[in-house]
Amino acid sequence: MGNWFAQRIVESGRLPLFCFFAGFIVTFAFIRFSVRMIRANVKWWPGNVTPGGQHIHHVVFGVIFMIVAGVTGFALNTDNTAANAVFAGLFGLGAALVLDEFSLILHLDDVYWSEKGRTSIDAVFIAIAFTGLLLLGVRPIGVDNITEARTAGESTVTAWLVGTVALVLNFLLAGITLIKGKIWTGLIGLFIPILILVGAIRLARPHSPWARWRYQRDKPRARRKMARAIVRERRIRTPMIAGKDWVQNMIAGRPDTPASEDRSDVASS
Repeated sequence: MGNWFAQRIVESGRLPLFCFFAGFIVTFAFIRFSVRMIRANVKWWPGNVTPGGQHIHHVVFGVIFMIVAGVTGFALNTDNTAANAVFAGLFGLGAALVLDEFSLILHLDDVYWSEKGRTSIDAVFIAIAFTGLLLLGVRPIGVDNITEARTAGESTVTAWLVGTVALVLNFLLAGITLIKGKIWTGLIGLFIPILILVGAIRLARPHSPWARWRYQRDKPRARRKMARAIVRERRIRTPMIAGKDWVQNMIAGRPDTPASEDRSDVASS
């Protein structure tokens, strides 16, 4: 394991990325443990940060950590791998605190324990998946075209042209997939092109922007597509979403039911 880490992480220059990844996961695990202890009213746990009665959400601390790590890293502009790894780990710590309350930023409301709060968990999972793929050496399609073309001795213009065309096509397909409501497929498909190719071709989800634009027209073909999309959503997507929700509940806690969302004794952070 030590040899693998040295060869694949340290020697490949991915140590800062690994420290970001580790800092992100450890911080997310800690903060979710913390908020669940607060929510359960565990007496021995410190509780929320409330100086002067003002509840300070942990997204505030996350922003501070990210600014300190980013600005310090830019200011020093060092080639020291150890220093860059420290800054990256600190940035990962801040990013975890920010994304854990992403839903609060998105809705400009304290929806942490509501159904809308699941958006934060989706954002965290996507960030972990993205960083994990990069850490394994998987890069978006088009980036390798540039590096391989340069290695083969082709001109810089040709290398950039090949890479740019591949990247544009990749992001175009990813954009279509996202508009069709397939968030995970579109984002992870940037690294695995077969996913966005299938996602861009297949039917859109019934509540997606694409479905509203294309499937709600008063035409027989549009109505057939909407009907097929609804059947597909019920048959395939609903069980998958239920499974995803179960995993999220196990890791991050179950959201409040509508009847209990207004309880004043439930901690939000």
